[in-house]
Amino acid sequence: MAIRKKYTEIINHIPKKEFTILIGARQIGKSTLLKQLAEDLTQKGESVFFINLERKSVLLELDQDPENLFKFCPLAEGKRIIVMIDEIQYLKDASGFLKLIYDEYAVRVKIVATGSSAFYIDRNFKDSLAGRKRIFQMPSLDFDEFLDFKGKPELLADLISLQKREKQKSVYENLFWALMDEYLNYGGYPAVVLENDFGGKKELLKEIRDSYIKRDILESAVNEEEKFYRLLMILASQSGNLLNVNELSNTLRINNSTIENYLYILQKCFHISLVRPFYSNIRKELVKMPKVYFNDLGLRNILINYFAPIEQRADKGVLLENYVFRKLLEKQEPDQIKFWRTANGNEVDFVVETSFQKGYAVEVKFQDNEGKLSKYKIFTKAYPDFPLQIWHWGNRNLLV
Repeated sequence: MAIRKKYTEIINHIPKKEFTILIGARQIGKSTLLKQLAEDLTQKGESVFFINLERKSVLLELDQDPENLFKFCPLAEGKRIIVMIDEIQYLKDASGFLKLIYDEYAVRVKIVATGSSAFYIDRNFKDSLAGRKRIFQMPSLDFDEFLDFKGKPELLADLISLQKREKQKSVYENLFWALMDEYLNYGGYPAVVLENDFGGKKELLKEIRDSYIKRDILESAVNEEEKFYRLLMILASQSGNLLNVNELSNTLRINNSTIENYLYILQKCFHISLVRPFYSNIRKELVKMPKVYFNDLGLRNILINYFAPIEQRADKGVLLENYVFRKLLEKQEPDQIKFWRTANGNEVDFVVETSFQKGYAVEVKFQDNEGKLSKYKIFTKAYPDFPLQIWHWGNRNLLV
């Protein structure tokens, strides 16, 4: 069975007193990971209970009184119990529930819960649970996990050897790029990856687009559903571009504050990320337009209904740039990843601050002959502590 990378982090947190909260977009495997944890911990002799709040009878009991939890998960004398709660956002007051159980029973009860955007957006979540929880954000599959889920252990082992610098070249080079082509088209939702038929993949992505995003809309109290969808489609077509709230407001005929709210919701639903500009003058940075990227390329592509081999795509450079953003996120915090742009149009795709005023920069070009370091003298001269790399299709950096 393929195991998500987050699994190790989460199971290592189980002995901690803090509650363990797993968040992420719908359909990226949170419930599956929770069940896997429950099974493995049970085999290790832990007292584990699994609660799915989509069961209305259980939900009503817990909404009535948090301590009704112990009707379903009886406390054990002298032993801590572990309670796995799936879809905790369905509680009327999820934050209040967790706060009471922690404050009264933390020594005897460990809660591991999954939550979607509605729970995470709730401001009480941050205020009332300070010091009582640790959040683990789970993205859709990265390329390593994609290979694992595809049942390609030999390729995954070879990729890990490349990442560890144990070898410089792979015998599976062509196969890597063929699978990368699939990954860039259909993304990393687990069910989509496991589906071998490309038509089936598209149908699953349509279900995510039409059904699961609708749940996000309902739970986030969005009033104008059609315009929210249109905004998402516009963002998909503009991935990697500057995000102009005024233009979006005029196009959709809704005010700026509504656009800002929808963008906030889309970020909290884990569908998009906004990348801020990099400047030595921080005050400038705070007022410049961000760029938008999708957290899963399969979702982005189904929104514009565009699937084709990477070499044939008109947007292949955009697709590769979005992939590089996802790749950088695997090792860096979101606020460490920025882009550089001047009023004259000089631009570098990504500037990564690994420490104060130090890091590296990445320019993404599809063809290796499209990017020459000499074209970026303005940036390299202004920021010598951010050495520039050019990544292109077929470049080893895209894998490691």
